[in-house]
Amino acid sequence: MTRQNVRFRIGDSRSVDWAGGVRAAQDRPVSESGDWRSRRWQATHQKIYDAAMRLFHDHGFEQASVAQIAAAAGVSVPTFYAHYPSKEHLVMQLPTAEDMRALVAALPTGLPLRDCVRHASTIWFSTWSPEFRAAQLVRWKLIAGNPSLRTRAAEFERVTAGLLTDALRAERGRTLSPADSVVITAYMAAFTSGVLAWADSSGERKLEELIDEAFNALQQP
Repeated sequence: MTRQNVRFRIGDSRSVDWAGGVRAAQDRPVSESGDWRSRRWQATHQKIYDAAMRLFHDHGFEQASVAQIAAAAGVSVPTFYAHYPSKEHLVMQLPTAEDMRALVAALPTGLPLRDCVRHASTIWFSTWSPEFRAAQLVRWKLIAGNPSLRTRAAEFERVTAGLLTDALRAERGRTLSPADSVVITAYMAAFTSGVLAWADSSGERKLEELIDEAFNALQQP
């Protein structure tokens, strides 16, 4: 299957395209990002994210309040909540249904379900530039080092599994069985375990190898 020019949206208002580049939304041409209101919203979204990550780095996740993040970003608290439902959503960065549909559309046809999940992770990682990978390591080290965030990661992973299930159901044009949903949920849990192991190693272990190890554990007798 030939790759399409698919761009995935990610939680910090940047985009990752097949070239592996990461570009801030405010740097995109008007034809790409829509009208000025969209560009302004995206710029504010990014500004809040950047301010939050600085505060989390300097003071810790628990110590940085929403009010402090909003003040550092130069926005009001209601504006913060218009962009992010909570501090956790700043760090966890849930994908959208559109993200999952684009990812599933890029998969080769005819793959068994478990291979769909494995191949989806390969496609996703192939879009990462070195700069984006470094930013993800910082983000996941924050998650891995905070017990409450580490616990919440499992909740967000289940939501992501549901989005992926919906996208696969739509792509295949049929209802997935309860067993299929279990497979997807298990592989998403393995994915999260692999990413957390990568963060725990401070990036010394290769992310793709850790994900493969986690996936392979599911296939052991």
